[in-house]
Amino acid sequence: MQALLDAIATMPLPQDAQRIFHGRGGLYPGCEQWTLDAYPPVWVLTSFQPVAEDVLSILGSALQQRWQQLTPEQAFNWVFQCRAEGHAHTRLMRGSVPEPHIVTENGSRFRVHVLRGQNHGLFLDMAEGRRWVRHHTACHPKLKVLNLFAYTCAFSVVALQAGASQVVNVDMARGALAIGQHNHQLNGLAGGASFLGHDIFSSWGKIGRNGPYGLVIVDPPSYQKGSFIATKDYARLMRRLPDLLAPGGHALLCLNAPELGLAFLQEQMQALAPTLALQEQVANPQVFADVSPDRALKVLVYKNNK
Repeated sequence: MQALLDAIATMPLPQDAQRIFHGRGGLYPGCEQWTLDAYPPVWVLTSFQPVAEDVLSILGSALQQRWQQLTPEQAFNWVFQCRAEGHAHTRLMRGSVPEPHIVTENGSRFRVHVLRGQNHGLFLDMAEGRRWVRHHTACHPKLKVLNLFAYTCAFSVVALQAGASQVVNVDMARGALAIGQHNHQLNGLAGGASFLGHDIFSSWGKIGRNGPYGLVIVDPPSYQKGSFIATKDYARLMRRLPDLLAPGGHALLCLNAPELGLAFLQEQMQALAPTLALQEQVANPQVFADVSPDRALKVLVYKNNK
């Protein structure tokens, strides 16, 4: 775990929520089980294998020592989560977690929850995707956006901040949408967003009536039993895109499934939505670099040429 200790010893003081160390990318042999995230003012260390208490003690001491070097006047807070054998166990190791816990990213504010569940309310690997949406929306004033699998609506927040006229957020998890509504309030966004707590696949009529859209964002889970399985359900989304998009509109397709590479998206899009042309691949944050890029998060931009 020396690479993780080295990263801790040299990391800067984080202001925004961000990943600090990504052993999962396979670039640090012996550290594949580890990730370290900053959700200021809390550190979240995650292991994908069981960990002995003496190892946690070493890492906790290293984190505390670096924190005291960076900002000795602030309290030290850290959380450990073990994701092993299909279960996630989370422990507050030192200090406390604010309630509500609000973090920032490029000037936007988001509510997170690091003490429960595997998803903390803001996917850090999608930071460049959100940056792309902000830039694209700023370049296309009054854009109408459809945000599918909206989760806590971070894409919606940045789109509205950049000048979108309307964002329709759709997700069957009403609790996540409630946090999304709170995120809009945190950023002073009083209007422009709607929140549909529906199963997307049974709500095409309602979704379509609000269109067509200048931008459709598709960011589904790779596998969620009873909700979405990428290998069979992504095609159902692709077939709908030409009718949902305005002429010249764009689609942002996201896929975070290590077992499915770029070809999975590209070949199906060519077959199922041939009027949409690939424009670019949005790069992931550098800290998420992977020894095999096909395993990492895939974010592709398509344009509707019909």
